Amino acid sequence: MSRINMIHHINIQITDRERTREWYERVLGAEFLDRGPALNRRQLQLRLGTGEIHTSDTNDPIKAPRVHFAIEVEDFDAMLAHLETQGVPYTRTAGGAFTGTGGEDPQQGVREDTGERYTYISDPDDNLIELVFHPRGLESSSGETIELTRDAGNVRWTQIEGFVEAAYAEEQVSVG
Repeated sequence: MSRINMIHHINIQITDRERTREWYERVLGAEFLDRGPALNRRQLQLRLGTGEIHTSDTNDPIKAPRVHFAIEVEDFDAMLAHLETQGVPYTRTAGGAFTGTGGEDPQQGVREDTGERYTYISDPDDNLIELVFHPRGLESSSGETIELTRDAGNVRWTQIEGFVEAAYAEEQVSVG
């Protein structure tokens, strides 16, 4: 069996692409992935860190209070300050979906096994997002400290050279 390397993307339900894109870019620093006109019409795709979020458009999202995805942040205190400036509420218990762990602070928790700090926020369609920060870092299977992959512009999957440009040019020809 082939070994799994990483989670490539998660998919969330949304009701408004522009609102979702603006919120993820403003609140979480997401990067829009321009896949060309046909693929962009099919779904909104965003990059967060080394992972991606893909979307499914719907007028009636399914609400599931404990379903969430988690993202690691570089500086937890800076993220909380940013959430405050953006008017995004955050909570340790995800609005009551999770209880009994992480201390008594209603806005954030600390996990006893790793010292991980965490809090929950919701996007405009009530998709639950856990923000986590591991102050002790990562270690290899042999216990050596390892670093996360970092790139100022962020890493990305290699795309076929010229694909997006050609897709826009082709659409211009078929429309015009």
